Parts: sequence; structure tokens; C-alpha cells
Amino acid sequence: MIGDFHGSTVLVTGGTMGIGLETALDFGQRGARCAITYKWGTADEDEVYRRFADKGALKPFIIRADVANADDTGTLMEELRGQWQRIDIFVSNVSAAFIVKDLEDYSFKALSKAIECSAWPVFAYTSRIRETFGRYPRYVVAMSSRGPDSYARGYDLVASSKAVLETMCRYMSYRLYDEDIRINVVRTGAVRTMSLRDTFGEFEEFARKFMREEHYTDTKEVSNCVVALCSGLLDGMRG
Repeated sequence: MIGDFHGSTVLVTGGTMGIGLETALDFGQRGARCAITYKWGTADEDEVYRRFADKGALKPFIIRADVANADDTGTLMEELRGQWQRIDIFVSNVSAAFIVKDLEDYSFKALSKAIECSAWPVFAYTSRIRETFGRYPRYVVAMSSRGPDSYARGYDLVASSKAVLETMCRYMSYRLYDEDIRINVVRTGAVRTMSLRDTFGEFEEFARKFMREEHYTDTKEVSNCVVALCSGLLDGMRG
């Protein structure tokens, strides 16, 4: 099994379901202490605790925090500072954007909101971790998708925010080259999660009839990539 994370601390945003939860569970079963965040109304805490217990993992901290709310971010960091001396790994997993039906749905406000929720937190959280704990996390992993390089129905603003996310991560990695931090992006294909269903709705059900199983990526495959990037075996990979 790659990675012994006993003694490590991991923060995963959007960590109560889907890819975020699978990633937190993967670290947890390897001994890490995990904190996972959610936005109001998107967490079944008892179910999350049960799944960690089933893995033999330490009970996680589950904290409500909107990644687009600076006050929530500050409160989150102070709460974690009361429990931990550092954050070793930060996984930026939240993505949110208005689903576009036609060109009339385009607006600067909608684009700005997509960037605020999906791209900006990778910088905002990394910066606040440094301010609160006096050091950057050793690993930062941001979750992206194929959106910037391909077309998907209704995905206009999500794809745009992911392009911003990937660009920011490259430049952050350059700016922080002399720091003990490794910033990387994981691009996923289509993953059967609540987010996928919320994004594509009935079209996702329709498309599934014509898609090979190989078209879909399993959440476990994604979490394995994140764990590998944070295992020490790929420390030469940045940006």
C-alpha cells in the first residue's frame, strides 16, 4: 500500500461525498488525521463517520465552511489551529457553477461566481494556512476536469473556472518554488457522483446508455492519484 500517513494532517474541501469523501477515506485508512468541509445541507455526518469507522480510520473533523466565504475560511483555520500544529496536505475539491443552457445564460457575474467557488479557494486556502500555521502545506492538490480541453453540454462556466484553476496552480508553483510545497492538479474524466448528476441532469442518464463503462472513472482511481502525489514518491512533480 502506497503511503504511510500516520501523523499527517489532511484538509479536504467538499469532503463529505463523491471524490472528496473517497480521497479523505483513502488518507484516513493510511493513518492520516482528516478534516473535511461541506456547505450547509450537503453532509450526512453519521454516514461519513460510519464510513471512516469501517475503514479503521480516525474519526474526522467535519466542519461547515463555504469555500467562497472568507469569514468561513478564517473560522475554519482557527478551529483547526486549536486541534493541529500544521496542515500537511490540502485537497481543493469544491466546484460549483451555473449550468449554461444557451448563450443568453452567459454573464460576468456567473463567471465570477464559478471562479470564486472553483478556482480562487486553492490560493485563498493555501495562503490562509500559511498565515494561520506559519508554514505552507507540503502538498496542495486541486481537482480539475477535462473541461478546459474538451466540450461538454452545459459545462461552459465550469470549464472556464477549471482553466483558471489550472493556470493559477502553475503560477503558484512557480512563485513558491523555493518553499517546501508541491502544488499539482488532478484532471478526472466523468465520475459517477452527485455532482455529475447535478451538472448534466437527465442528459447524464441518457448518455449513459451509449457510453462504455471505460468512459467513466471510479472515485477510488482518483483518490489513488491524489495519495500518490502526496506520498513522497512524486515530489519532483510540481505545477
